Amino acid sequence: MSFPTHRPRRLRQNAAMRRLVAETRIHPADLILPVFVREGITEPVALQSMPGVVQHTRDTLKAAAAEAAGLGVGGIMLFGIPETRDATGSASLDPDGVLNDGIRAVKEEVGDSMVVMSDLCLDEFTDHGHCGVLTEGGAVDNDATLEIYGRMGVAQAEAGADLVGPSGMMDGQVAVIRQDLDDAGHQDTGILAYAAKYSSAFYGPFREAVDSQLTGDRKTYQMDPANRREALLEVSLDLDEGADMVMVKPAMSYLDILRDVADASDVPVSAYQISGEYAMIEAAAANGWIDRDAAVMESVLSIRRAGADTVLTYWATELARWIKEGRL
Repeated sequence: MSFPTHRPRRLRQNAAMRRLVAETRIHPADLILPVFVREGITEPVALQSMPGVVQHTRDTLKAAAAEAAGLGVGGIMLFGIPETRDATGSASLDPDGVLNDGIRAVKEEVGDSMVVMSDLCLDEFTDHGHCGVLTEGGAVDNDATLEIYGRMGVAQAEAGADLVGPSGMMDGQVAVIRQDLDDAGHQDTGILAYAAKYSSAFYGPFREAVDSQLTGDRKTYQMDPANRREALLEVSLDLDEGADMVMVKPAMSYLDILRDVADASDVPVSAYQISGEYAMIEAAAANGWIDRDAAVMESVLSIRRAGADTVLTYWATELARWIKEGRL
């Protein structure tokens, strides 16, 4: 009699069995919530391109952090939006500026119950929207930018950041920030390096979130989407310079890169499910084309499966609640 030699379906026949043999899981501690805090507003501002995401006031930022911490979310990543910008992004260095004040407020709210992280980049603070200062000819000046990055790192550490996240893709940024942190006595402040950050079309909604002033693109410093091996070079350089964790960004369109980095890295690996990836699922669900909740779960699970130890996702708090309710 002819019959199948192997029957993998035996391990799929009900939810309990599938749960027992699942190879990848999501835990709230694996999730990092990106948040935006905006100077000069008295009520949260909803983002049209990212339904469910807002620009926070100081008070609503604290409330969002407390909610996430209460659900066991592992970390929070802060982005600041100042009222006033200039060519060098000087507001990024102000101890009482929107980002540093936000870090301080969140740290006071959650203490050590979750990891407080801060984006370390100039794009939100410059009047031209680039991630660094410009030369007279309009090019991004790598080494002049590094000097500011180092000072930003110290300011964010002094505000209470547990991890700073250099995201500007300047050559040598991790080394300079590490040196300046150590020189200022912040040896215990870690660096989550945006090591393999690609120049992506999927950043579009983020530009609304931070009120970006950018015209043009960032292709001279962010990575070319065509390149795979180069990601490992960027990661190895950041590790040599002292990165405590590394990140791949974006996530969903770069799962091959994430797998490569996870295989090569001896430090924890993060991946950022970016604004465009979030917006696509929300838009498709709003049109009734996909099951929203199932798509959210599957998308984050795929990032974990590809090798991410932690995932930055705008659904972090919602996912943590689902996990607590037993839906995952």
